[in-house]
Amino acid sequence: MKNLINTFLLALLIGVTVTAQSGYKVGDTAADFTLKGVDGNMHSLADMKDAKGFVVTFTCNHCPYAIMYEDRLVALQNEFGPKGYQVIAINPNDPEVKPDDSFDNMIIRAEEKKFNFPYLIDEGQKLYPIFGATKTPHVFLLDSKLEVKYIGAIDDNARNADEVEDRYLANAINALEAGKNPDPSMTKAIGCSIKTK
Repeated sequence: MKNLINTFLLALLIGVTVTAQSGYKVGDTAADFTLKGVDGNMHSLADMKDAKGFVVTFTCNHCPYAIMYEDRLVALQNEFGPKGYQVIAINPNDPEVKPDDSFDNMIIRAEEKKFNFPYLIDEGQKLYPIFGATKTPHVFLLDSKLEVKYIGAIDDNARNADEVEDRYLANAINALEAGKNPDPSMTKAIGCSIKTK
């Protein structure tokens, strides 16, 4: 009986360890993906041939934190798009769990907020676990070779853009522009949990 309990505890520990280490880490190379956008087209990173980097942002329609960052994502695309860094927003939520995050509602939201970047749906919720996203929003900055350079939050103040003191993501992009590695390369993503069955 003691051996059975020890085996069970070891299996549990291994399971917890695997779960804790799932998803990309800084320095990993991300795999390309192809997802449907609100424009009706399929989008992949390979399509954006001239990009120097990608701001892959897992976000959604309904989460208050995601909503707080919508205008900031538009501003980031305006600021860094001309320098070759493309914002890409991906909705990872199951619309059966959160109907506000349906594809039709994504189209409406993108039009209302005048998104200037692709807004894609992670149909079947296959992509977000590969990245290791846990929140909306959760950002992964990739360079042109798809190496993960930064993971975490957009900045240090979700509630008030005027009171941001540390623009983590912008600083990380500026570091890449200067040929340096972002520091910090990881911060804690603050937001809503990703909705699954």
